[in-house]
Amino acid sequence: MKKNKVFITGAAGFLGSHLAEKLSEMGHEVVGVDNMMGGYEDNVPKNIKFHKIDCCDLKKVKELMKGANIVYHCAATAHEGLSVFSPYEIGKNNYLASVSVFSAAISNKVKRIIFCSSMARYGSQKYPFTEDMKTNPTDPYAISKVAAEQTLINLCELNKVEWVIAVPHNIIGPKQKYDDPFRNVVSIMLNRMLQNKAPIIYGDGEQKRCFSYIDDCLSCLIPMRDQVNLNKQIINIGPDEEFVTINKVAEMCSNISGSNLKPIYKPDRPQEVKHATCSADKARKLLNYKTTVDLKTGITKTFDYIKKRGVKPFDYYINVEIQNELTPSTWIKKEI
Repeated sequence: MKKNKVFITGAAGFLGSHLAEKLSEMGHEVVGVDNMMGGYEDNVPKNIKFHKIDCCDLKKVKELMKGANIVYHCAATAHEGLSVFSPYEIGKNNYLASVSVFSAAISNKVKRIIFCSSMARYGSQKYPFTEDMKTNPTDPYAISKVAAEQTLINLCELNKVEWVIAVPHNIIGPKQKYDDPFRNVVSIMLNRMLQNKAPIIYGDGEQKRCFSYIDDCLSCLIPMRDQVNLNKQIINIGPDEEFVTINKVAEMCSNISGSNLKPIYKPDRPQEVKHATCSADKARKLLNYKTTVDLKTGITKTFDYIKKRGVKPFDYYINVEIQNELTPSTWIKKEI
């Protein structure tokens, strides 16, 4: 196996830290960056070169990326619901930060860029979503991701740089930020339940999603660094077998945590897609993908991590820019 110098953004975050750890264990030289906005310091693997910087700092990103031949852009402010009310912050951290990373990568003549996009690219259309569908973003977060995808392809095609777009969805597992009141429904529920608080559900709870355990995403991301037939591919990564309602997720979290508090229901969040799941058929074909962790096990592992690390009060670290009658009271009044 060829050893690479790999540059990873979001290396203190959930996905990026796991990826950095795995690639480093495989013998690759890993350089990681993170602005620490949505990660934890103890997430950063000990055996990588880590730098606390913001991806929007093009000059610094370009400098630190020198010599890298593979770039994984995992960093994101992945707050789809919040993006309707904080479009500037979400847009800056997703689109402008991505353009900065892509520009630095092309300037440094890297071989391949792997961009972690989002299932939000598909919006509200017939499910399960397949990669040949047209993008249909329904909120600023999704728009920023699609715009980043298009910019990546545009720049890479011009400069003859290989690209791969990975489309993960609803990842759960250890190292996920569980004190974030704006995202990560499973972690929010478990952190609340461990504090003897009832889960909060938006709408009627009949929204349906598939949840991906972190290891099942990594099994797809890792071969993307050099597998030849993946160049210029968009690939959904993660399970498609368990399509469940948020009500069912709350029930599973309750059973695993031992909580018996009934959910608190709040009004629907604007622009939220009701039913969303991705087909994993392309990943099965190109990556021999196979789900290894079912939802119950994934939630249990996430619960064990939060319990061991210790419950935390929720940190409202992102300013809610637009506050009106449409903004969830959970964020304005800090009810989570």
